[in-house]
Amino acid sequence: MTRQLKPAASRRTQPRSGSALVADTFAHLVGAIATAHFEMASHAGRAVNRALTLRNWLIGCYIERYERAGVDRAEYGERLMDELASSLQQRGLARCDRRELYRYRQFFLTYPQIVESLPPAFDVSGAARIVETATPQSLSARQIVESLSFSHLAELIQIEDPTKRAFYERECMSGNWSLRELKRQVASLYFERSALSTRHDVLAARTHAKADTPPAFPIRDPYVFEFLGLKPQEVMGESALEDQLLDKLQGFLLELGHGFCFEARQRRILIGEGHYFIDLVFYHRILKCHVLVELKLAEFNHENIGQLNTYVSWYRQHMATPGDNPPVGILLCTQKDHALAEFALAGLDNQLFVSRYLLELPKKEAMQKFIEQQLAQLHTEHPAT
Repeated sequence: MTRQLKPAASRRTQPRSGSALVADTFAHLVGAIATAHFEMASHAGRAVNRALTLRNWLIGCYIERYERAGVDRAEYGERLMDELASSLQQRGLARCDRRELYRYRQFFLTYPQIVESLPPAFDVSGAARIVETATPQSLSARQIVESLSFSHLAELIQIEDPTKRAFYERECMSGNWSLRELKRQVASLYFERSALSTRHDVLAARTHAKADTPPAFPIRDPYVFEFLGLKPQEVMGESALEDQLLDKLQGFLLELGHGFCFEARQRRILIGEGHYFIDLVFYHRILKCHVLVELKLAEFNHENIGQLNTYVSWYRQHMATPGDNPPVGILLCTQKDHALAEFALAGLDNQLFVSRYLLELPKKEAMQKFIEQQLAQLHTEHPAT
């Protein structure tokens, strides 16, 4: 007897109620995809940071091991870091200049416990004695590599007092501080103020309530994007709105016909132990000087103009060539109802020279009007921006 088959529609397996793969509604579908995206992006950020931290620790470990027991160490003497930096840079390794190599070695010596997080494939033989003789640390290896970016750690290793450093480690992790917030709290003597305070809990609660926190994916960390081989202009913009404004401002200055020649976007400079980024850098062929432009999506404050003056002074000392005139800076700030333009003329004490600069540079009013127009247009095109 021939068995009768059920219609295909009847034989189709019905989805089980409550299954994780079933999108009950369109809103559920959108929510599930968004959750998966942000969760995986967060995992990616932590994975990149972990790899970068371990890479820098290993560099420091290998350097310290070589300095202690390298067979041909005597051949290099005081030139070791210079020779090593040159050789590594020839191979295309990012962030391996002399200063960074010293930083990595200090990182290894400050946080020897990271050895516990290394994959077994890496050779750290000979480093065991160094780790064993190091001062015990408060943080576990997992806390270091999972909770703090290397940029945070680079700031922390500059704190020589172990107790003070441990305080900022703990506060940074519990408050999920951004790098900028960590620097701000160290500069404001939070550790010392906490030691003098009779209400530690109140001070901590007030501090963390105002703290700046980082994005889930730390791609804007300069160590991270150089580790990944990304260009600064691809990732260093403060926001999509600022990126678009910088695009238009760059074109505006080049179209003025006053001698602006574009040189760089998000130009990285090293001042002391910190890396800073100048939004736009031009060379003015009539004035024969560099022009640095900073855009701030915030109200004007003296900290901004002070920062730009620092950039101008640094450019004058490190980038000017024979025949160049002193550089000048242009600061553009967006306030609630209008834009504000200011010039940074660091080191220009000759009034005639200043007047010549202001004659050739764009008028403040023209720049302010342009920024206001572009802001209005961008807000119209992208209301949510």
